[in-house]
Amino acid sequence: MDETEAKQLSIELMEIAEAALLTTIDGNGFPYTRGMLNLRRTEQFPGLIEMFKEHRSDFLVYFTTNTSSVKMDQIRGNPGVSVYYCKPDEWRGLMLGGIIEVVTDPGVKETIWQKGWELYYPGGANDPDYTILRLLPRFARYYHQLNFTQFNLKKV
Repeated sequence: MDETEAKQLSIELMEIAEAALLTTIDGNGFPYTRGMLNLRRTEQFPGLIEMFKEHRSDFLVYFTTNTSSVKMDQIRGNPGVSVYYCKPDEWRGLMLGGIIEVVTDPGVKETIWQKGWELYYPGGANDPDYTILRLLPRFARYYHQLNFTQFNLKKV
């Protein structure tokens, strides 16, 4: 499979995967993986489709998390992360890697905010424990059955 096809299939996978798996590195240098809401999943977050349309070529990823979470401590210590999307029944997977950053723009926080998240962030989009993380991946590896394609997305 060529890179163009792999990129198209990767975006499609990001739009249907039920979750995104985020891996950070803990203070002892060990990987720490957890499931995150896949904000690109069109079925679950139709209100965010427009926001991601302009990011089909750079594979931008956003996550929400608690500012007080362990993952935030790990990211502060080492912002190098990996994100994995998969559809196991089709033997499809996409790994993205790069440096994740905290978003401070209140407009982005408001755009991503979803009704019902008050359960986790009682103060709404302005809750100090509501954090947005952004990954503009540097590299990717798409896998389908026994074939894989690796491609760079951003200058390292």
